[in-house]
Amino acid sequence: MKDTLKHQGLRQKLVATIKAKGITDDKVIAAIGKIPRHLFMDSGFLDHAYQDKAFPIAADQTISQPFTVAFQTELLQIKPGDKILEIGTGSGYQTAVLCELGAKVYSIERQNELYKKTSKFLPKLGYRPKKLIFGDGYIGLDEEAPFDGVIVTAGAPFVPKALLGQLKVGGRLVIPVGTDVQTMMLYIRKGPKEFEQHEHGEFRFVPLLEDKN
Repeated sequence: MKDTLKHQGLRQKLVATIKAKGITDDKVIAAIGKIPRHLFMDSGFLDHAYQDKAFPIAADQTISQPFTVAFQTELLQIKPGDKILEIGTGSGYQTAVLCELGAKVYSIERQNELYKKTSKFLPKLGYRPKKLIFGDGYIGLDEEAPFDGVIVTAGAPFVPKALLGQLKVGGRLVIPVGTDVQTMMLYIRKGPKEFEQHEHGEFRFVPLLEDKN
């Protein structure tokens, strides 16, 4: 698993691109600049690894566009030591960004193929989430709640009540809501039953799968 000067140079161009698109959080930018995204993709796709676009991975899923990863992460406003629940581990790239920011990451993946692959892969890069779970993201992880933040990396047709309920007061849920096109939503918990909500533009994600069993 090599990270060459060429890779590092391509990453700096990617950093310049996401800054030009409006990402301003220095810590998020530094994380994108440090993490070797090409290692999260098939080795045959190096030319695509540092372009600002999503790309197919196993199990009919995608590795998200770097700008989208940075945008969602910026909305979370992570502080070192924050307890973050990620719904949709996928390739593990977003997970690595969260770890790089010093978060205690709990991540749920619905696709067993991706869960197995990413569970082995992330520690090889030095990223050790608190817990990786094969399970249903719609129900969250109540036994580890409450969380400082929850991030959903797939398009949800609605906002799961379980995820709102697992936030601390002051906690933030970042979730793309919709079917064909999603609206990026931010929910901030203000009290036991009070939530502030904000819309942050349109995005496209693969659908968030529900466990039908």
